Amino acid sequence: MGASLPPKEANLFKLIVKSYETKQYKKGLKAADAILKKFPDHGETLSMKGLTLNCMDRKAEAYELVRRGLKNDLKSHVCWHVYGLLYRSDREYREAIKCYRNALKIDPDNIEILRDLSLLQAQMRDLAGFVETRQQLLTLKPNHRMNWIGFAVAHHLNSSGSKAIEILEAYEGTLEDDYPPDNERCEHGEMLLYKISLLEECGFAERALEELYKKESKIVDKLAYKEQQVSLLVKLGRLEEGEKIYRTLLAMIPDNYRYYDGLQKCLGLHSENGQHSSDEVSQLDDLYKSLRKQYNWSSAVKRIPLDFLHGEKFREAADSYIRPLLIKGVPSLFSDLSPLYDLPGKADILEKMILELEESIRTTGGFPGSAPKEPPSTLMWTLFLLAQHYDRRGQHDLALTKIDEAIEHTPTVIDLYTVKGRILKHAGDLRAAAALADEARSMDLADRYINSECVKRMLQADQVGLAEKTAVLFTKDGDQHNNLHDMQCMWYELASGESYFRQGDLGRALKKFLAVEKHYADMTEDQFDFHSYCLRKMTLRAYVEMLKFQDRLHSHPYFHKAAAGAIRCYIKLYDSPSKSATSDDGELSGLLPSQKKKLRQKQRKAEARAKKAEEKNEEESGAAGVSKTGKRQHAKPVDLDPHGEKLLQIEDPLVEGTKYLKLLLNNSSKLLETHLLSFELNMRKQRTLLAFQAVKQLLKLDPECPDSHRCLIRFFHRVNHLAAPTTDSEKLIWSVLEAERPSLSQLHEKSLIEANRSFLEKHKDSLMHRAAAAEMLFVLEPEKKLEAVNLIEESTNNLVSTNGALGPVKEWKLKDCIAVHKLLETVLADLDAASRWKTRCAEYFPFSTYFSGHRSSVFPQTTDQESRDAPENGVNDQEANSGDSHPPNGKLEAFKDLHI
Repeated sequence: MGASLPPKEANLFKLIVKSYETKQYKKGLKAADAILKKFPDHGETLSMKGLTLNCMDRKAEAYELVRRGLKNDLKSHVCWHVYGLLYRSDREYREAIKCYRNALKIDPDNIEILRDLSLLQAQMRDLAGFVETRQQLLTLKPNHRMNWIGFAVAHHLNSSGSKAIEILEAYEGTLEDDYPPDNERCEHGEMLLYKISLLEECGFAERALEELYKKESKIVDKLAYKEQQVSLLVKLGRLEEGEKIYRTLLAMIPDNYRYYDGLQKCLGLHSENGQHSSDEVSQLDDLYKSLRKQYNWSSAVKRIPLDFLHGEKFREAADSYIRPLLIKGVPSLFSDLSPLYDLPGKADILEKMILELEESIRTTGGFPGSAPKEPPSTLMWTLFLLAQHYDRRGQHDLALTKIDEAIEHTPTVIDLYTVKGRILKHAGDLRAAAALADEARSMDLADRYINSECVKRMLQADQVGLAEKTAVLFTKDGDQHNNLHDMQCMWYELASGESYFRQGDLGRALKKFLAVEKHYADMTEDQFDFHSYCLRKMTLRAYVEMLKFQDRLHSHPYFHKAAAGAIRCYIKLYDSPSKSATSDDGELSGLLPSQKKKLRQKQRKAEARAKKAEEKNEEESGAAGVSKTGKRQHAKPVDLDPHGEKLLQIEDPLVEGTKYLKLLLNNSSKLLETHLLSFELNMRKQRTLLAFQAVKQLLKLDPECPDSHRCLIRFFHRVNHLAAPTTDSEKLIWSVLEAERPSLSQLHEKSLIEANRSFLEKHKDSLMHRAAAAEMLFVLEPEKKLEAVNLIEESTNNLVSTNGALGPVKEWKLKDCIAVHKLLETVLADLDAASRWKTRCAEYFPFSTYFSGHRSSVFPQTTDQESRDAPENGVNDQEANSGDSHPPNGKLEAFKDLHI
């Protein structure tokens, strides 16, 4: 570096490098300027000055200087390395890799460049290149532990576990017998556990166990040691030894559910589907009774038997489990019991048991068969549990009766108002639910969870302005909405985006959904620093797990919701372009295509010039505001598009939607919604085979789903109306469809009308299936619109078969009835039928604001026309977006003295 300079300037060049490494950027710039006065075309100095300016947020100058430096000295590995660093800082990893490779052509043994290249290869999952680079590093520096470990990890990631084991064994062969010293015992122990886990992964369980016993004294993490030991014993079928280890682990952590599950496996009492024979249930019961004597304080040992016990034994176990928690007042009790509702018969037993407890506490003040009286709060918590029970079963009127009684008993318990709000949400009154959540929030203004719950309810009620004001109460001062973004508060952004989408504000909805997508991009970038850190600190098992997690990052439910939301926005934007876009097209409508293209090019150039001028002004204005190191201290950039209007000004929304669809297809291919979106997008793009592929996937995942049936009929109805194929590609597509159609059982030797009739006959008792068949009947035979409407109106809301102690439960769900109402109103365009359906559903769902139920918060003051115009949750757009309008707070006035 700087070899072509005289001694004085060469020393100055070393000072530039040192200043860059120590972040003394001003000092480095001064040294660079001193060299460039005498040697203005010195490439390496120009590059280092550019790199320094890049760290001072002067990117435009930085790139210009680095490119000049490279142009002046193409044979310098420093210039290429710096250029790569510049690209790396801007996350242009592929370009950075190219630069590093060019640098290595000039200086193939440069360890620093090789190390930087290996990090980028790990980041980009160029695993073959990662192995090659790590081998070079090990060859150049074989006495460095990190190079051995890095080479082994590279082979492991490249699916060469056996080779990785050989490398780790070779590394151990270089160590002395008394290794490691005390200050490296943890790191060495982690390396040994990593090696043993590799042996297990490669199928060498016996060898892994031998190695584990052999190196026991050198492994510091004894819990991880025992977990690894029991895992290997179970794989080898040595279940008796495994049982002893699991019992030892339970003595250490008696609330770890995995240990109980492992113990059951060792005793031959494990079942994948949760079904056990009567003998197994008896053995499991005896097992947990003995464990309960040992670990009486453990909640897991009392809760797990509720999953496998039945009948009277289940009732006794549930009774003994629930009573202490009701006395103690545990608000999360219902959440703990909630999975039992999916097991047949257990919800009915729980209902009868809790009702008996309630009756006994009311009459005697204590539990049945118990002499001492319980605290007065026990009745309140019993009512609280009952309210949640009835809410889960869809009996919202009974749930509200119980929760109101609990509030009357003890009006100062915040959880009661939160749960009442949740019940009202499930019943369909989102406005009242938001009001109750706000009431709960006002009772404890320092509780972030209750504040977040309130914000969530407000967003569900489309009260976005009020939700924002409430959310920022727990953010830092200053740019509060940006703080929510900086904190990666994704649940808020998703709920906000969904609310804007319901209100038709596609710009803001897109902005929120794309903000979530950016968070996932940031998470992907955040792994970069760990590629070197984890090898240095030897946290190898955690590192490999982190990389595996990163590889499936985009399959996370939050990302799926954000990507699906963005695709829905783009589809809606395509179906009904925004006013700004249509007005722009109106202005250009009188021009020729070539003139339009030229005008758009001029507009883009003008925008680019304006952006460049803005950046220059920012640099000039920020020159004064720099820190001692030279890094500019500037405020966060202002959001120039707060309403997402620029996001709507795109030429082809379907192309943008396809970007996110590809991510969903790669990461969430087992979800029905992914292929529904694929179908809708490709039908609009007229990509026939891709749309057919989506239909096949839908039928594979759930052939009886109403949406799968819709897509199947719509697709072949569209195909049947296509013009006769003329081009070779069209003929090929037609031949593929002709060959594939007989393989679909739904259409085998049937016309579309017959297939639709068959589907209806098969699912005649299901509302949503009848609605799908009616819609497709209208699509296939528009003249039979009245018959399609009758199909829906003749549906019956049957009782759900249940042995519940109180009240019947109807089969229809609120969201399904809303969907059917929208179908009647929009697709079938029969307002009279929609009105009749609404009147009918108002009886089934008396709390629903959508149907203006007689017990909903909008019933007294809403006319029929206002209700029809109102969005799904009964809140009009003006009120929802008004930051000043506050929802009615019910009993809020009664509590104003409780939180002074």
